[in-house]
Amino acid sequence: MTGIREKPRSDKRRRSGTAHPRMLLPSLMFTALSVSVISTLGAPMVPTIAHEQRVSLSTAQWVLTSTLLAGAIAGPVLGRLGDGPRRRGAIQGALVGVFIGSVLAAIAPAFGLLLAGRALQGLGMGLMPLAIAVARDHLPAERMRSGISSLSITTSVGAGLGYPVTGVIAQHLDYRAGFWFAALLSAVALLVVTWVVPVGSSVPRRPLDVTGAVLLCSGLAMVLLALSQGVAWGLTSDATLGCLGAGVVVLAAWIVQALRTRHPLVDIRLIRNRAVLAANTTALLMGIGMYGVLSLINLYTQVPAGAGYGFHLSLTATGLVLMPMSLGSITANRLASALVSRIGLYRVLPLGALVVCVDLVSLALWRDHLSVLVLGTFLLGNGVGAAYAVMPLLIVRHVPPSETGSATSFNQVLRTIGGSVGSAAISAIMLAYTPAAGGTPQGSAYTTALLVTAAASFLGVIAAVVLPPRHGTAPESALGVVARGPGGETRSTHAGGVSSTAAPGGHGTRTGKDG
Repeated sequence: MTGIREKPRSDKRRRSGTAHPRMLLPSLMFTALSVSVISTLGAPMVPTIAHEQRVSLSTAQWVLTSTLLAGAIAGPVLGRLGDGPRRRGAIQGALVGVFIGSVLAAIAPAFGLLLAGRALQGLGMGLMPLAIAVARDHLPAERMRSGISSLSITTSVGAGLGYPVTGVIAQHLDYRAGFWFAALLSAVALLVVTWVVPVGSSVPRRPLDVTGAVLLCSGLAMVLLALSQGVAWGLTSDATLGCLGAGVVVLAAWIVQALRTRHPLVDIRLIRNRAVLAANTTALLMGIGMYGVLSLINLYTQVPAGAGYGFHLSLTATGLVLMPMSLGSITANRLASALVSRIGLYRVLPLGALVVCVDLVSLALWRDHLSVLVLGTFLLGNGVGAAYAVMPLLIVRHVPPSETGSATSFNQVLRTIGGSVGSAAISAIMLAYTPAAGGTPQGSAYTTALLVTAAASFLGVIAAVVLPPRHGTAPESALGVVARGPGGETRSTHAGGVSSTAAPGGHGTRTGKDG
């Protein structure tokens, strides 16, 4: 098959739709970072909420679970709504939901209303893929790759910033102040989006796959519910196994439905592309490590005196220990851009996963000094930041513009599922190493948990090495823009004028440079 050359879009066309082109990327990053910080608000405040609302700690954990469930469910729907002329409206609608949820959580007189508010805040977790879609369509070609990479690390940067902020709030203020802070952030983000972000893309409006949305959302809800509540219900209980089994069956039905419908919510055929499959599989496995180790560090640093391990830190100090993760992610984003130009996208992805794996093994073997823990969170940010920076680039390169939001939102969902698996595994390990009479888990529980998360990250390394297409490993000079050819093949056009073709499944011939 011969290469098909397309004329790259001009910067003038790419900038069209916004009166403030220079403000577009900073505005998108502020919005994505804001919702990422808001999504982490609940974690350090769980004990405070349990005390204030007079509920058990296990019940209070639902302030995390409800946000997680809502974010995973809303992500694919928002991603599809954002692939077309309704993009800005979808972003605005989600931010309005986050604002209402923040206010509701701040004033909620009852725990049920607080959970409803946290669920509405979860809508913000689906906005990062839409921000990437906006960047793809409207940033100049020379800034598109760096812009998408910067947006992709807001998840890890937001987690690193969110913990110290909420730690200060939880320790020195009423927990409701944290939700008022979230309301302020979301309100400012809504104004910024309305002022700067273009209305939508030139892609024609497509009908929403309602059946697919119901199946995918229902299946994800049941799977995530089983993973998040498995330890509380019992890992082998009828409730856990029944919920998990039903979710898997519904997701299987969704896959069948998606392959048969003309306009699916998520195009499964594109996910089968080997580069996209590598990004998604690695996202799932690295999600286990990233979210798992954040929980472990949060617990380990606050172990009470007399346990024989840990550092007995306050919430504020614990947040400061986690802050280097943000710095590491920012450093990795800059480094990843240079590495992509030298060694290519496909080699940076396993490198990031390998850094995470080595870091987790090191923490499992040596964590007696606080400085080592701080260095560990910094290296975690480096590994996660490098991998997360290239995942959307791989996806954007191999899917058409009309599928950008949907495809990247599915990657985000897989990160969430990975985080749920990691949290469930760590909870089970901690429970197994806790004396029957209750109290603090044995110190060896953290060693086991860190090695388990390291093993998941190592599987991510293998996936990132084995799954990508074997043709072409030359450095990347510019990000490809993908479109569909008349025969269903993928046509990739680089900003430098290099073009390529590939079959829908990801196989075929490619001309020019490949990452």
